[in-house]
Amino acid sequence: MKVKRVVANVKAVDLTRARAFYQDVLGLELLMDHGWIRTYGSPSEMTVQVSFASEGGSGTPVPDLSIEVDDVDEAHRRMSDAGFPTEYGPADEPWGVRRFFVRDPFGKLVNILAHA
Repeated sequence: MKVKRVVANVKAVDLTRARAFYQDVLGLELLMDHGWIRTYGSPSEMTVQVSFASEGGSGTPVPDLSIEVDDVDEAHRRMSDAGFPTEYGPADEPWGVRRFFVRDPFGKLVNILAHA
């Protein structure tokens, strides 16, 4: 299993407020907008991303981090074997990812995902 990208997620009620700071001033592009989450970043550097979300999707809370991996089922097996309980999933989501939520040792909710 290989980590492909790490994205910080910021819980926000009004997602439109992120545009002036992250897009207009810093020059990041709006890469994704599902209504409840917007991700800004650089399409040439997919490791440069930050998301603002009012929910975590599918009725879940907003995770603190999203970590994209190449094999989500292997990541889930490793987390389970290490004693980290799953808080959501694994689930195949309608927006094209397979994911699960787990808490890190500091209590942060982490969304581990792979694109379909």
